[in-house]
Amino acid sequence: MTLDRSVFAFAGVMTLLSVVLTLTVSPHFVWFTAFIGVNLLQSAFTGFCPAAMVFKALGIKPGCAF
Repeated sequence: MTLDRSVFAFAGVMTLLSVVLTLTVSPHFVWFTAFIGVNLLQSAFTGFCPAAMVFKALGIKPGCAF
C-alpha cells in the first residue's frame, strides 16, 4: 500500500469512527469530524499532511500525492 492510499484509508476510518462516536457517545464528537474535514482541506491546498509524515516515518513507500 502506498502512502497516498494509507492516508486516504486513515482519513476514512477516522471519519467513520467520529460519526459512530457522535451517534453513540456524545454529539460533541461532531467537532472531531469537522477537524478531520478541515485537515483534509488544508492538506489539499498546502500539501502539508501530518498523517503522511507519520506514515512516511513508519516506512510506507511514497505515492504520487505525498
